[in-house]
Amino acid sequence: MTNWLEDPIHWIAEWLYGVLVGWGVLPSVAEVILMLLGAAVLSTLALLWVLFLIWFERKLIGRIQDRFGPNRVGPWGIFQSVADMIKIFTKEYITPQGADKVLYNLAPILAVASVLLIWAVLPFTRSIMGVNLNVGVVYIVAVGGGGVLAILMAGYASNNKYAFLGASRAVAQLISYEVPMVISLLVPVLLAGSMGLNDISQAQSVPYLVMAPVAALVFFITSMAETGRAPFDLVEAESELVAGYNTEYSGLKFGMFFVGEFLHSFTAALLFAVLFLGGWRGPFVEQVPLLGLVYLFIKTMVVYFLIILVRASVPRFRIDQMMDLNWKVLTPLSILSFLVTAVIAKVLEGQFLFQVLGLLVANVILLLLFMEWGERRNKRHRRPMVSEPRPLATPASDETSMAQS
Repeated sequence: MTNWLEDPIHWIAEWLYGVLVGWGVLPSVAEVILMLLGAAVLSTLALLWVLFLIWFERKLIGRIQDRFGPNRVGPWGIFQSVADMIKIFTKEYITPQGADKVLYNLAPILAVASVLLIWAVLPFTRSIMGVNLNVGVVYIVAVGGGGVLAILMAGYASNNKYAFLGASRAVAQLISYEVPMVISLLVPVLLAGSMGLNDISQAQSVPYLVMAPVAALVFFITSMAETGRAPFDLVEAESELVAGYNTEYSGLKFGMFFVGEFLHSFTAALLFAVLFLGGWRGPFVEQVPLLGLVYLFIKTMVVYFLIILVRASVPRFRIDQMMDLNWKVLTPLSILSFLVTAVIAKVLEGQFLFQVLGLLVANVILLLLFMEWGERRNKRHRRPMVSEPRPLATPASDETSMAQS
């Protein structure tokens, strides 16, 4: 029997399994019931957590931009998210005339499901996780594509040109930014020697943020772009696209896109903490395994704070600036980071301290060289902000032109 202090989730699962078998349920059926129950509990907790995330982000952005956040419904506005949820649940269900009903109604479900599926492989502690897949990184890349597919389905099925234009922008942005993101994901896989997320967390006696800061920076930027939020919110730029792909959605259907966006942003912070900050690792975690959940939460909230800070303070990119950043900066930088990491990790294999120092120095030099190259490139291709003024005509020049005529 599992010790409930070390692994309470497995202790509860074993207890429920014994109860179900004692009631005469077949062991195979009992295992299926426990899997479904675990998935339902995890999904429910994740969706309820969105209520706090919405309130927290509104209050924090209010502080950053020197204005009030929610402050009316409940003390400090803590029930504002609940009021918004009730309002969304009571709105009328509308399907536009001429829309593809199956795809139109399936898109918001897929948008939320693609994010929740990532939580199935996240290691919250050394032993608390949904499934310990040995190809966890590949799984994340695969299910993450469901969010892009949901946006494309929503724009195509809405029978609206604005919605279709917003969905078309998703092809340019989300799929493009997956290239440097996947390359940066290869760096922790290379350093840990495994694609399992729990193995990657366990291998980080020194966080990979120290050993591979360039890959961490690329993953941080690309994960923000994948969420489709400011400054990368061209997928739904409301000032020019009338909200883009979700133009024809309202009520609970729009709310599901809204929930998926907030949960995706927090999930990106959670993934960053697992891949580059050691996940659940921390002091005394071997003696008290549940401390790993506390460490993971603290690391995730720090990264989530930085994501909100960028959203609240950086203006939206133009589409050409966004694509330049991806293809001319992040993609070559991620490739160089992977190659440098592979070479140094192999040359200094077996010498852990020198390997850490070598990787850190090489990444800093690579980043400085790339910044210098970018500065020189910008000077060569910089366009004037204001066109040169045309010279005013003088009386002498006017008389000369009249004489010539």
